[in-house]
Amino acid sequence: MMSQRRGIHLDQSELLCKKGCGFYGNTGWQGLCSKCWREENQREKQKQIQEDWALAERLQREEEEAYARHQKPQSQSSITPFSKFEERKTKEKSSKVHTVTKFFTPSTKTPPKKDSPYDAQSSPSPSSSAGRHSSLDSDHATREFIDFLKPLKSGREIFKQCRAFTESMVYKRDMGADELSECVQDFYQNLSDRLQTQFKGSTDHVESVMDEVEKYMMSRLYKEVFCPETTDDEKKDLAIQKRIRSLHWVTIEMLCVPVDEEIPEVSDSVVKAITDVIEMDSKRVPKEKLACVTRCSKHIFNAIKVSKKEAASADDFLPTLIYIVLKANPPRLQSNIQYITRFCNPSRLMTGEDGYYFTNLCCAVAFIEKLDGQSLNLSSEEFDLYMSGQASPSWPQASGASSCSPGSAALSQVHQRLDLLTGLGERQERVMEKARQLESDLIDWTDEVEQKVQTALESFPAETKNPTATATGGTSAEASSAIDADNIENELLPPPLQPQVFAG
Repeated sequence: MMSQRRGIHLDQSELLCKKGCGFYGNTGWQGLCSKCWREENQREKQKQIQEDWALAERLQREEEEAYARHQKPQSQSSITPFSKFEERKTKEKSSKVHTVTKFFTPSTKTPPKKDSPYDAQSSPSPSSSAGRHSSLDSDHATREFIDFLKPLKSGREIFKQCRAFTESMVYKRDMGADELSECVQDFYQNLSDRLQTQFKGSTDHVESVMDEVEKYMMSRLYKEVFCPETTDDEKKDLAIQKRIRSLHWVTIEMLCVPVDEEIPEVSDSVVKAITDVIEMDSKRVPKEKLACVTRCSKHIFNAIKVSKKEAASADDFLPTLIYIVLKANPPRLQSNIQYITRFCNPSRLMTGEDGYYFTNLCCAVAFIEKLDGQSLNLSSEEFDLYMSGQASPSWPQASGASSCSPGSAALSQVHQRLDLLTGLGERQERVMEKARQLESDLIDWTDEVEQKVQTALESFPAETKNPTATATGGTSAEASSAIDADNIENELLPPPLQPQVFAG
């Protein structure tokens, strides 16, 4: 039996990139930050390209050796496969090297150029099934982007580049999600570098421009890049949703959440936090989704501060965030996390409060996916019973609950009342059983009485003969008169009153 609750603890160093660069990591990037993840991917791809080239050269060399050994003229068809293989690898390498450059060249599928690039607020999408609501949002984002860029000296060029890139991305919907993400992140990086040179290191100005670029591009590409068919994001959404539903029995005491929901202000903050994390799915821009996560986290910190009457710590925040996610069960949770990871401006995820709160949300989801009995101070048998629904956890006693949460006393009182209601329900069931037994006994008794009465009536007939009337040969009426005649008291009655004349 465990004597001390383990609780949930996450060292702050675990939130940082595993490479030690100082930025926040992410479970979607295997614990690396966006910068290190891209560098790691580039190295892996370069390594794969080199291995493919080495394989092609080895096969070509073996073919040449076989040719020299047998001294037979090789047909063109035997060399063709290797020639095609080499040609394909050459094209692949060239396309990977010039991935970014092609986005800054005019697209062959863009509409005819007008007098001003700002006149083309929206380009036709290849999909004719785009909803009207999505189109209106895209047009609104385009107008806002144009209004933002007009005061800038290079605003026209920025708009042309963003529009050309967005149009080219629409026609790449069949690409994998990682490849789409790489294209977008490369565009962000190159545009940011050019803006840094133009604005001479004005980081705030560059960030504001990049925020508007992200808003414009993702508003137009949302339908193509959010939960694409080439990924298993939808499958992950259903899995985490089912997982959270199966954990409905997890109590606030099991997670050691220092929140007292009996306090009105705390309860209000909890409700707002749940609303914000659910609202994340309704937003289209990664920055706006991150803003929902940040607001949710601030409401959590406020709830902890009011409950503990002191500032919240990181060890208090993560369990409470897990509790909020379990209560909210946000829609399309994994899809939203992946969307933010793939297409958000990487600098926002690597630093700042948005990056910190988002990293904690990823840790909370990972914790829920791997939650076991040990994390909740339960045995494996108890955890399996609760997960299968064959049993529910017993309510904690007041003495044991007070060590985890300020609101445990009130919750313990609620649990005691629930136990009392359970006892009353059992008593009511016993009373109803006795009432049904009494009803059955009454029916049996009624049947028995009716049977006895019937037997008695059959034994003693209702019609009997008067012996006096039979002897005198009189009728029943005469027999009745005879009975009245025997009434001697009638003779003692006074005579009836006689009418008298009034002599007035």
